[in-house]
Amino acid sequence: MNSVTILIIGLNIYLSYKGFSNRTFFNKYKFSPNEIKRGEKIRYVSSGFLHVDSTHLFVNMFTLFFFTDAVIFRIGEINFLIIYIISLIFGNWLTYRFNMNKLNYSAVGASGAVIGIVYSAILLNPDMTLFFFIIPMPGYLFGLGYLFYSIYSMKKLNDNIGHEAHLGGAIAGFFSTILIAPLVVITNLFTVFILLIPIVYFYIKSKSSW
Repeated sequence: MNSVTILIIGLNIYLSYKGFSNRTFFNKYKFSPNEIKRGEKIRYVSSGFLHVDSTHLFVNMFTLFFFTDAVIFRIGEINFLIIYIISLIFGNWLTYRFNMNKLNYSAVGASGAVIGIVYSAILLNPDMTLFFFIIPMPGYLFGLGYLFYSIYSMKKLNDNIGHEAHLGGAIAGFFSTILIAPLVVITNLFTVFILLIPIVYFYIKSKSSW
């Protein structure tokens, strides 16, 4: 395991478990639109290192571990870290935009950042095969389906899952990867085009009705 992955997973474990045992700490750094309005911008980042429980933490860290090497092998540790942080912040920013007037809204978790890494991995490795439960599929097909699912779920479901953060993280991972490694537009044009379809759809939809 590389040093950047160890650092990120270690911080998530340490801060999450501190939040499990110290609710004051948890409430001080969780994502809260009301507190962000009051100027506590740190919550855009700090909430991404807290989790609801150990299962939530494990799922996020296991997913991150699974996709880390696919990104770092292609673009290096520093660029991996840049994509992770950008995806975390943008995912929470999009969450804020859609929930800024909900007085009791709160959220925690690294999933926005993790999904950003997943989409970076798909872009950088167009032959990647992923599994939907036990069904194997090309990475681009998984990415396409998951983005449309997130867009749908933002408006239709009430399942306590941060779909806005997932969508925002995926969008950030997509564009930051292209900025860091622009050759993917040429070498992996089909994957880029497929993943861009739901992003454009979301942009048009949000402008017209959200």
